[in-house]
Amino acid sequence: MADIADQAMIRRASRQDATDDRALPPLAAAPVGAWRALAERAIEPNGYYQADWELAVDASARGRTGALLLSATGDAGQLIGLLPVIPMRRIYHVPLPALVGAEPYGTLCTPLLDRDAAEQAVAKMLQQARDAGAHALILRTMSLEGPAMAAIRAALAQDGLEPRLLSAWQRAQLDATRDADELLRDALGPKKLKELRRQRHRLTDHGAVRFDVARTPRAIAAALETFLALEASGWKGQRGTALSQHAGDATFIRRATLAMAESGRCEIVTLHAGGTAVAAGIVVRHQDRAFFFKIGIDERFARHSPGTQLTLELTRHLCADPAINSADSTAAPGHPMIDPLWRGRFAIGDVLLPLRRRDPLVTAIHAALTLNRLGYEAARGAVRLIRSRRGNPG
Repeated sequence: MADIADQAMIRRASRQDATDDRALPPLAAAPVGAWRALAERAIEPNGYYQADWELAVDASARGRTGALLLSATGDAGQLIGLLPVIPMRRIYHVPLPALVGAEPYGTLCTPLLDRDAAEQAVAKMLQQARDAGAHALILRTMSLEGPAMAAIRAALAQDGLEPRLLSAWQRAQLDATRDADELLRDALGPKKLKELRRQRHRLTDHGAVRFDVARTPRAIAAALETFLALEASGWKGQRGTALSQHAGDATFIRRATLAMAESGRCEIVTLHAGGTAVAAGIVVRHQDRAFFFKIGIDERFARHSPGTQLTLELTRHLCADPAINSADSTAAPGHPMIDPLWRGRFAIGDVLLPLRRRDPLVTAIHAALTLNRLGYEAARGAVRLIRSRRGNPG
């Protein structure tokens, strides 16, 4: 791979073919009304690419600002496709001519495509990427088996191209069309459910247990501060990754949740024991799908499994909502809490979309991404080893 992605080729690419930030408009210039309308017509939901969420990310979230706009308009001038992107060199520090779907904090980069013109939207967006100097488009954490990917494959096939799969895994999801109690019995079995009921009962030693759902902007604003405090009080706070620990992240999440609450696309769920919040989570909604963004718990109550208790209540809440058919856990594969509860799975992965046939630069881009992934996995393994030796495997 080192021979393929040789330095001479990279130098030529950086001088002659590298994508120019000025060739695409900034994401902040996107027409918000048209973007919201497209989200309503999208062939596949992605809560994290809704305008109010992604614009808040782009404005202040740490390491996620300054995205560019890849878009397409239909014959009548309506917006039919949208994808926030970033030049490859800004993410991977390799000066190769490619664009990468911008990570919207939630781990899903499926583009918004008009259900009535999905293939046309993809074809126009690919051409816009070519015109900007890109030789490839990289979609990370993409839904691999949904209608958006089908439209992408069809549009590429028209040019004699096909996507290259970089990595793939299965992610937990909830089938919210089922009866919640039946679903949980099938997932956990009677013995585990009995143990969880015992733990919940012990929570009542600290006061009455209640599950609250904040929906209005005022309720969301108050519940968010509870969530932020819980998240910062735990291991995320110890590692410095809690949202409230970085001004830009805190600004993003306050702006996004409040804006989305205005149109009923965000909820914050909280589990209380008496006057104490023991767990809270942020849920984003888009069309008939919910997205479980983040969870925070009070680790003083760890023996009562507060995160699991909250997720049990959230499962019942979503299954009882006729507007929701499914929920994306947005969790890493093999997540120890969510995977046993939400037994549905869907394919997620990273794909490389070549923009020109028989293009040696695409091979170089592919090789660079492979080397980056191998280095990242090696670094993660080293971190896990260090933490396990310190007695802190989580």
